[in-house]
Amino acid sequence: MSSRLIGVGVGPGDPELVTVKGVNALRAADVVVVPVMDTGERGRAEATVLHYVPAEKVVRVVFALNERTDRARREAAWDAAGERVAGMLRKGGTVAFATIGDPNVYSTFTYLALTVGELVPGVVVETVPGITAMQDLAARSGAVLTEGTEPLTLVPVTAGAAVLKEALAGPGTVVAYKFGRQAGEVADALRETGRLDDAVWGSALGLPEESVRPAAEMDGEPLPYLSTLIAPPRRSGGRGGKL
Repeated sequence: MSSRLIGVGVGPGDPELVTVKGVNALRAADVVVVPVMDTGERGRAEATVLHYVPAEKVVRVVFALNERTDRARREAAWDAAGERVAGMLRKGGTVAFATIGDPNVYSTFTYLALTVGELVPGVVVETVPGITAMQDLAARSGAVLTEGTEPLTLVPVTAGAAVLKEALAGPGTVVAYKFGRQAGEVADALRETGRLDDAVWGSALGLPEESVRPAAEMDGEPLPYLSTLIAPPRRSGGRGGKL
């Protein structure tokens, strides 16, 4: 029997930001898998999905989402999650995997798809794009991501604050993901590169606890892990100055 695995981007948290195509894919799937940490609590993807599909259709699969140092533990979790999803796909039909943001941008779906592809030969893997946190933060804060010929650099601060600082020293807008635990280092990097005044950060976008603030208000205290930062370049020359 043929089977399909579809990674569906459900956006950063606001259920209204799931695309029509994404909603249709979730509703058409036989099962909707959502990732949870090993503590088992409801994640942001699941909370979004439940606006569109009944709870009995949703299956939680544990991933080591917060594991950054123990590679063996992380890969064991990927293997176990992949085997569980593979078991569903061996029966045929369609399994949708809901991921916050976009399934092709720093998503757990990438690892799941690679694992399942080895376990279920012939499985068809597809993705449905989702709105990213940087797009949502830009809309909520009024920050312009790019103009004219400006580059856009996306940096996960889990790679280290030095990587962010190098990007900030270059041209164009810099977006930082997952920087909450290193908020103090990020503020220092913005200050040293002259990017602090125009930068903005946000967390829990579209949720009741949403926070959107100027980066200059960061006081060095840790922020939520999934915080997003936008640091635009200094722009001059008026309308079309970057063309």
